[in-house]
Amino acid sequence: MAKPDNRADNVPHLQKAIQNTLKKLHDTEDYLEEFGEEIPQQEKETLLAKNERREQSIAKFRREVSEEAHENP
Repeated sequence: MAKPDNRADNVPHLQKAIQNTLKKLHDTEDYLEEFGEEIPQQEKETLLAKNERREQSIAKFRREVSEEAHENP
């Protein structure tokens, strides 16, 4: 038997995902600032691409939080 869809805790889960992703984004920025001159260009480009994807994910998470908040006031 399938469990009922319980969305009551979606917003807190999404907010935690946003916080975790922001931390990774900032940690990567700090790393690049400190060691950017010492690491290979390919690694730097990989990290910058990851941060772009993180920014996109954060935007999606925030849209989801907004939608959830409007659906479940």
